[in-house]
Amino acid sequence: MKEKNTKGKELLKILQENYEIETAQDISTALKDMFKDALQEMMNTEFDSSMGYSKYDKKQEKTNYRNGSTKKKLKSEFGEFDFETPRDRNGEFEPKIVPKNKRDVSGIEDKIISLYARGLTTREINEQIQDIYGIEVSATMVSNITDQIIPEIKEWQERTLDEVYPFVFIDAVHFSVREDNRVVKKAAYIVLGINSEGYKDVMGIYIGENESSKYWLGVLNDLKERGVKDILIMCSDNLTGIKEAINAAYPDTVQQRCIVHMIRNSVKYVNYKDLKTFTADLKLIYTSKNEKEGYEKLQEIKEKWQDKYASAFKIWESNWDAICPFFQFSEPIRKIMYTTNTIESLNRQFRKYTKTKSVFPTDMSLLKCLYLSVKNIEKKWCVPYRNWGSILSELSIMFDNRI
Repeated sequence: MKEKNTKGKELLKILQENYEIETAQDISTALKDMFKDALQEMMNTEFDSSMGYSKYDKKQEKTNYRNGSTKKKLKSEFGEFDFETPRDRNGEFEPKIVPKNKRDVSGIEDKIISLYARGLTTREINEQIQDIYGIEVSATMVSNITDQIIPEIKEWQERTLDEVYPFVFIDAVHFSVREDNRVVKKAAYIVLGINSEGYKDVMGIYIGENESSKYWLGVLNDLKERGVKDILIMCSDNLTGIKEAINAAYPDTVQQRCIVHMIRNSVKYVNYKDLKTFTADLKLIYTSKNEKEGYEKLQEIKEKWQDKYASAFKIWESNWDAICPFFQFSEPIRKIMYTTNTIESLNRQFRKYTKTKSVFPTDMSLLKCLYLSVKNIEKKWCVPYRNWGSILSELSIMFDNRI
């Protein structure tokens, strides 16, 4: 620590001796000049080593000669500056310090990708980079830089998954995307799993197609091709065609409809003055001790509200086979499976990262943003579900020989 402080004082002394330091901007300018000079000196030394003799060595027998230099502008963390790359007559010099086609030594690509992942628009990224580094970046430049992660996205989309997932959640979040000179709404279908260790894992993101049993079967078959042999419990909203697709791809999987979505679909028929009482009655259904009691409560509540809100109960009766499975499990498992809050929380974070982008120019632009958001979000998923050991123990009994 003492040595570090000594070096810092020496650097400060050099700055004071060679520059008129009065403001923080003066320090930044001085550091920029020092960085430029140091980098140029390193380049010249590398060139001398490659040539085998120094610039002013007249006695050395030579097989290659110096041939001036090529000027270019370099971008760095201290701003943009002029830089010279020495040339040799034989064209043999390949600089390592700053390669011939390199014009950026600031790691700016990583910074732009990081800002893009946090939901900043191209204009905001340009302002940030310009304020900090004095470098202007265009929409094309941002697009080209973020395109570098497309192979990474493809690899992520095709990666091998676990053989068994105790829980899988499927939901959709909608975004505006420009297509054929018009703005259309497109759904990003998110598949979120909880693996056997109790950790959340975004298994896939699928953009664009309309919901149908054929579409969902394609999604589930993609999971199978990537190694998923079994899913114990799959939770979703009443997505079009999802029931038939699950029956075809994973016939032994327990299907659970999201109770929160069921409530939302019911209360849209209810007047505001009755809302509080109505939702309190609905709660008696999904907090029942078992399926029999839950169904009886459904009939009682339906009879109570039949004259005013008969339509509110149709969705409960038509989907009862997919509502009732959670009754057979204990409270900790019920809390996980009876609602898609797990994936809706993820969707809210997607909204947070994309709120500054009202319209995405392409499907790939949307996918890039969602993928980078996942990378940021997953950093926080560092602990398993609470009481996962007891949950896994119950699942191993309920699903004998499957986990």
